[in-house]
Amino acid sequence: MKKIESFFSALFVPVDFFLVVLAGISAYYLRFSHWSVTVRPVVFSLPFTEYFQSVLFIAVLWIIIFMLAGLYQIRTARQLAQEIQKIFFACSTGLALVAILIFFQRELFDSRFIVLIGWAFAVIYVSLGHAFIRWFQRFLFRYGVGVHKVILVGNSKTTENLLAEFSKNTKGGFSVVKRVRDFTLETAQELAEFIADREIDEIIQSDPNLSKAETLRLYDFANENHITFKYVADLLEVKVLQTEVTEVIGIPIVEVKRTTLEGWGRILKRIFDIVVSGLLIIIFSPIILLAILAILLDSGGPIFFSRRDDGSYVTRIGEGGMPFKYFKFRSMTPNTDSMRYNELADRNLRTDGPMVKIKDDPRVTRVGKFMRRWSIDELPELFLVFIGRMSLVGPRPHLPEEVAKYENYHKKTLTIKPGITGLAQVSGRSDLLFEEEAKLDVYYIENWSLLLDLSILFKTPFAVLKHRQAE
Repeated sequence: MKKIESFFSALFVPVDFFLVVLAGISAYYLRFSHWSVTVRPVVFSLPFTEYFQSVLFIAVLWIIIFMLAGLYQIRTARQLAQEIQKIFFACSTGLALVAILIFFQRELFDSRFIVLIGWAFAVIYVSLGHAFIRWFQRFLFRYGVGVHKVILVGNSKTTENLLAEFSKNTKGGFSVVKRVRDFTLETAQELAEFIADREIDEIIQSDPNLSKAETLRLYDFANENHITFKYVADLLEVKVLQTEVTEVIGIPIVEVKRTTLEGWGRILKRIFDIVVSGLLIIIFSPIILLAILAILLDSGGPIFFSRRDDGSYVTRIGEGGMPFKYFKFRSMTPNTDSMRYNELADRNLRTDGPMVKIKDDPRVTRVGKFMRRWSIDELPELFLVFIGRMSLVGPRPHLPEEVAKYENYHKKTLTIKPGITGLAQVSGRSDLLFEEEAKLDVYYIENWSLLLDLSILFKTPFAVLKHRQAE
């Protein structure tokens, strides 16, 4: 999903709200126009201020109906005819809601004409608004803005048809940047080198003649490199959790969903992160200030752990396998970070995977031990959440050298932003085996919901109280 698609989807909400309100105002002034009054005199009193307040309330309800009707789903520009059909049925549902309100609140409107003409104006205005935004979206496609860069894999007639369609239809939102005819080990290596310095959005398998081994290899390749995988229907013979079928030139194409955290779910999660992290920063500000003071009094030196022993910035691996600058409160003696791989390697509790957790770590300061026990050292991560590098809930961010040792299926945990807390943390914190932690993170990614986030956040304080092997 591209940021420009999120922008357009979010743009529809205020635009639709304005257009629904405009439809209500237009209906009001049409009813009270000289022409309308001449045809049918007004025999009721309806002050505009009172009417406008009702229109604002109804507009909010209609926007909720539009959301439930799927008008704001984030994807490449859909067919306008399908969108107008959705608008018609959504506005009709809104009309039914208004009729119910009139039934229970007689004085809301005394004119059926205003209600019906307002509905008609809403259908027209919202349809025109969506048509303009979709036109503008397709207009930007001509200049490469928001275009999905695609790799086609196949040597079939279907592949040729898709290639021709994507090449001639510049307003379709797809651009084929490479086409390969098979997916052997040599082809996989070639594509790995090709995408190393390029942004690729999708890989589409369009050949029914690919072997099962090639298909599975292609699916793993897309997953490992965080690229959306699509295939022509009925070609993929492996179990997938969630799919979505779209149609291109009459050919059904299936997209394998890597996570349920898409579209408005992603937008809501980001808004939730900003609001809650901001509130938590305010709430925990006294503890943050006390921690800063305690670090300075206990051991002096830097307040934050933000640089490695060689002076380079500390980084963690985030969404899509991209590194980001990371910091937290310093809980160890300065310039002792690399000892985990050398002098203290034999004390590692996490020999089951790439992680390193030192038991009875001698590098930890007195204040650091207390902060680690109560996870105070991780409070600065709230600022990383607020600026968008992390999320409140998600897989924990790991070091580049740890991620480098991941198996292919472990890289699924890099599908979304890392979190301060997660399903693995409330299920056992650092006492879990790495494989167990990875499975829980993958489960969270594939089954995300805002309710699940709230549940994990609620359980986090109880997980902090629980004793761990490595504090």
